Amino acid sequence: MIPTVRKGAVVASVSLALCLAAAACSSSSTSSAPSGGTSSPTATGGATVSISVAQFERNFAAMAALKPLTAAGKGNVAVLLPDTVTSARYVQFDAPYLTESLTKAGLSSSQFTVQNAQGSDQTELSDAQTAITKGATVLIMDPIDSGVGAQIETYAKSHGVAVINYDRLTLGGSRQYYVSFNNVLVGTKIGQGFAACAASWHVSKPNVLVMKGDPTDNNATLFAQGYLGVLNPFFSDGKYVKVAEPAGTWTPSVALSEFQQNFTAHKNINSVLTPNDANAAPIIHYLQTQGVKAKTFPVTGQDATTIGLQNILAGYQCGTVYKPIYLEAQAAVALAIYLRAGKTPPSSLVNGATQDTKANVSVPSVLLTPKWVTTANMASTVVADKFVTVGQLCVGQYTQLCKTAGIS
Repeated sequence: MIPTVRKGAVVASVSLALCLAAAACSSSSTSSAPSGGTSSPTATGGATVSISVAQFERNFAAMAALKPLTAAGKGNVAVLLPDTVTSARYVQFDAPYLTESLTKAGLSSSQFTVQNAQGSDQTELSDAQTAITKGATVLIMDPIDSGVGAQIETYAKSHGVAVINYDRLTLGGSRQYYVSFNNVLVGTKIGQGFAACAASWHVSKPNVLVMKGDPTDNNATLFAQGYLGVLNPFFSDGKYVKVAEPAGTWTPSVALSEFQQNFTAHKNINSVLTPNDANAAPIIHYLQTQGVKAKTFPVTGQDATTIGLQNILAGYQCGTVYKPIYLEAQAAVALAIYLRAGKTPPSSLVNGATQDTKANVSVPSVLLTPKWVTTANMASTVVADKFVTVGQLCVGQYTQLCKTAGIS
């Protein structure tokens, strides 16, 4: 979960067929035929640009095909990121990936900005207003919450500025498009990963503490929809026991407090469904201080953080959902370049729809596919994508564990 930016510009006749299929901590509930999209190529001054999600790769080469649209577009693109606490991704990946995407699409550094609100609603609103005053015609926004998101979108609409929701949907908002990973599928993979882990670690009767993200975050709701869809049948037939289900949070210290309270009150808890690595990490450390041994107490995660991956290698975490953020960044920038040029994005890019349950509208969406990462595929996913380096991951006690997992 991290910062962002992008843009597009120039050239002759370009025909690009991309069909974005990708990857793995957040996002939409429904994949269906997109509303408002067109599969026809977009003509721009003699040039034709047709792009799809399939050719977005880790080298960002596909962005160059957007340059004719960039040349035809007007105004700046502003990226508004939420914070640096709920996930380290916004700083480590989103911001640089968005910047690279915008640059390779043909925008100069004076034509886009990428800012992080540091968890402040007022800062995110102020950043949006300032960007619009300085000539932004498109906002790529990951709202801190739907309240400030709706405020920003109302302000943008009154000034004729298009808004793309990035990674998190504004409920009750008025944005034009949404870009994210399929969040229900994220939750489904967490649930499936938990079930596979409980079986392989021989936990014969999982007594599960089901934890959630912040209830004000629509992504947290979608994640829970996914993993409860997997776990509820186990609870119903008695194979698993749902011991408790706290309110939820994205603050790791609060998640630890929720866990400790329940773990103390319910001595039968022998597993926990945690929605991301950041919340899982302090819980795992606490379990270690209580003498819990590896591969005995299933814990799940999301975001493929270094600590999460190391906990997987050590046998204290079942797996993590990995979302190749370079795909999300390129998709958001591609949308922004189309909107900046006043063009309708093609259905090869806008490949789905997500329901805004508050506004009761279907939002045209670019939905990407997450991956469940364990020791079995860590080398071929997060390490191959350089989402984490061997030098970061394979240190100290994890050096030999990496070798065992084929990571070098």
